[in-house]
Amino acid sequence: MDGRDRFGGGGRHFGAIGLGLEIVDVDGDGDLDLYAMNLDGSKPRRLTEEVGYDGGAFFSPDSTRIVYRASHPTDQVEISRYKELLGQRLVEPGRLELFVMNADGSGKRQVTSNGASNFSPFFHPDGKRIIFSSNVETRGEGGRPSFHLYLIGDDGAGLERLTFDGHFNSFPMFSPDGTRLVWVSDRLAKASGEFNVFLADWVP
Repeated sequence: MDGRDRFGGGGRHFGAIGLGLEIVDVDGDGDLDLYAMNLDGSKPRRLTEEVGYDGGAFFSPDSTRIVYRASHPTDQVEISRYKELLGQRLVEPGRLELFVMNADGSGKRQVTSNGASNFSPFFHPDGKRIIFSSNVETRGEGGRPSFHLYLIGDDGAGLERLTFDGHFNSFPMFSPDGTRLVWVSDRLAKASGEFNVFLADWVP
């Protein structure tokens, strides 16, 4: 493994109002962006325009907003490197920040700004907080970074760490009523590369 991910045709997540969200796709300009479309595949609508990777998106509980992860290179060297890898159908994970936007792509706003690898965001059922995975506290330690679950307000305030065991905790999702949390972790693993699904009661 060289720290790069190969991408395919993308995937879909669905909102409560009958819209599908295309997680990663390649438009005619060769970039990776988010799209919304009807469940039957009609009326695709591009939601992101910025140069760089946009993906891992989920709707808010009321389907009016979307949370996603993104990496937008800013200087020409970074942009050239991004496009070079893109031509090989590769992306190089690294710094990923969380963003929210309205379901029509308007009102984009950055939630995190910590320079870490923040990914797998999911709205809390109250629609005001976001749970996600990050190496924000371990990225500078060298060696294998640890990823843990965090909770943050959609305004970027109130960061709170939720997990402390294992080296990898990610892909969290709340039950619709907000009483249960499910996620993937290597805690208690008996072999290298083993990951298991965990379920916990959510106590506010």
